[in-house]
Amino acid sequence: MNTVTERTPTLQTKLPAVGTTIFTVMSTLALEKGAVNLGQGFPDFDCDPKLVDAVTHAMTHGLNQYPPMAGVPLLREAISKKLLQLHGRSYDAGTEITVTAGATQAIITVILAVVHPGDEVIVLEPCYDSYVPNIELAGGKVVRVALTPGTFRPDFDKISSAITPRTRAILINSPHNPSATVWSEADMLRLQDILAPTDVLLISDEVYEHMVFDADKGQIHQSAIRFPGLAARAFIVSSFGKTYHVTGWKVGYVAAPASLTTEFRKVHQFNVFTVNTPVQYGLASYMADDRPYLDLPAFYQRKRDLFRAGLAKTRFKLLPSEGSYFQCVDISEVSDLNEADFCKWLTTEIGVAAIPLSAFYGDGFDQRVVRFCFAKKDETLNAALDRLARL
Repeated sequence: MNTVTERTPTLQTKLPAVGTTIFTVMSTLALEKGAVNLGQGFPDFDCDPKLVDAVTHAMTHGLNQYPPMAGVPLLREAISKKLLQLHGRSYDAGTEITVTAGATQAIITVILAVVHPGDEVIVLEPCYDSYVPNIELAGGKVVRVALTPGTFRPDFDKISSAITPRTRAILINSPHNPSATVWSEADMLRLQDILAPTDVLLISDEVYEHMVFDADKGQIHQSAIRFPGLAARAFIVSSFGKTYHVTGWKVGYVAAPASLTTEFRKVHQFNVFTVNTPVQYGLASYMADDRPYLDLPAFYQRKRDLFRAGLAKTRFKLLPSEGSYFQCVDISEVSDLNEADFCKWLTTEIGVAAIPLSAFYGDGFDQRVVRFCFAKKDETLNAALDRLARL
């Protein structure tokens, strides 16, 4: 009888710099210590029951098989209508809008579709943690340009200097995770001018598009859609999970000119093919009422203001929160610890979990700033504030 020796082949990792993320580390620690978790960016409250009913109706009425690869036509038409109403540009539902399995899948699909080995892609740090691994998986070269420390405003001189003949794309994110800043009209116009003489593509991550605050001061979401010179070269990425409080459903979309969408769909059909059918029909039905997303800025602004009022009673220095559902604070007057160690101490000793901004930089740049998420029930925020009052 032959003896078989079990042997697992050794792999050469494609992502040598990737390990356990800080989000997993902090959430595990928060659970272990019974801390209030304001680290990971997702709500702890339920979505509108009407949305669940709409999805359930689709399930119980036989809408459970594969939909078209690009997405249910009714949903793509609803997205097209929304974009036209909000931003004034018409996207063809058949050839320019694709439903995706969340924004993260949308972004890697864009990058795999357009980035060839050796191409350069500009990312603005601090940035969402999937951007860099996505570029590396495509064989691209990551070009990091720092947002201005302290204000997190784009430095357009540095952005312009980073563009070379090898630049294939630039990734932007507004409202911005993690800093909660929002790009202005002037910012978008400046980017449009910089990109105009180039063939650089724009990947515009707009998942927090409906969370822009202080409308009474004229603040609105400046989507790349609003600027013809950007829209013509842009993949616009958004997320139903963020907008409708259903992050676990993992449904988003990409809007892009037809020629760009053609290339996007070539990859999309092989890395996900299509997206959950009854959820798509449920979303299409729910979008007939635009109030849920039109009311979202006021909903989250109230939470922001509640949270900021409580934080103002601590020694944290509050940074502006112009959009998204994040609040960053400077810890310099609270502790001498670095950001990562402070977050572990805060979770263990105070009972509130946060995320260090250094986790969003490739080199771990530490500027004594941490991020809280306020997409939580009022009682969750108040419980966290009661504990933070000890600071």
